[in-house]
Amino acid sequence: MSRLFPYPLLVVSLVITWLMLAGFSLNQFLLGLITALIAALGLAALSPVKPRFRRWDLLPKLFAIVFYDIVRSNIAVAGIILHGGKRIGKSSFMAIPLDLRDPTGLAILAVIITSTPGTAWIDYNSTRSILILHIFDLVDKTAWLNLIKNRYEYLLREIFE
Repeated sequence: MSRLFPYPLLVVSLVITWLMLAGFSLNQFLLGLITALIAALGLAALSPVKPRFRRWDLLPKLFAIVFYDIVRSNIAVAGIILHGGKRIGKSSFMAIPLDLRDPTGLAILAVIITSTPGTAWIDYNSTRSILILHIFDLVDKTAWLNLIKNRYEYLLREIFE
């Protein structure tokens, strides 16, 4: 049974998402189910490492922090764009040393950084553990270093390592 449905939660969530986007009908349900099964079988062929959570209880805190930062960043970037580009800082790249080694934690950090408007994960050097980040409106490098290290990386290390 696990060969046919290797990731049942993924299949269910993909079908629900499909139906929310396309509308509910029998044809859409079947098409979404077939697509979700193909996606799950494709993921199973890649044989990803199963993540190991050490502290599940910190996930709501991480989600709340990320949600707050995304909303705040949306407002800040919209303000810069709507005011004709008048901003204090300027776009810049920044190198941040990371202590996080867990692949799942690094992937989640990449999603968090890229999902936050005004920031982009550019590169990660795994041998030196250096993250290259692009920041749309860089005013204070120390503040960004503290944000990544103390707000995100600390929680991700607590959750995964």
